[in-house]
Amino acid sequence: MPLYFADSAESIVPDALAGFASAHADLVSHHPDHGYLRARGGSAQRRVGLVSGGGSGHEPLHAGFVGAGMLDAACPGRIFASPHNRQIFEASRAVAGPEGVLHIVKNYTGDRINFGIAAERLAHEGIPCARVLIDDDLATDSDDIAVGRRGTGATLIVE
Repeated sequence: MPLYFADSAESIVPDALAGFASAHADLVSHHPDHGYLRARGGSAQRRVGLVSGGGSGHEPLHAGFVGAGMLDAACPGRIFASPHNRQIFEASRAVAGPEGVLHIVKNYTGDRINFGIAAERLAHEGIPCARVLIDDDLATDSDDIAVGRRGTGATLIVE
């Protein structure tokens, strides 16, 4: 198996995804053109695709939960940045089931915006999309933080 090293800040996330996919080639496939991981051999009974993602400062949170019976796709963004709506759209389109796709989203502004844009794009293609917004995090629930609870606590359990 080849070794992967991060040569730059720009390549660290794609390199990490390639390495993860190489190490777990029986479970996931890497789609470098659109920057997401997809489960190999999804569940035949599943009616919707499950997609999550977030800034790569959280990884391997989302990527580690891609597999049969778990997430169908994960969209890691750059370090501490939301995935681009194009990533989310392409991953969602690739894994949508007969009844569409469900986005699992943490309560970060960028995640909410980019998953929302991807959902609008999916709707234009006739692919139903729903969202579960995770905003449980008590540590970020204060008057000083305008955006509210971030949702980093329960994401692990929800995914």
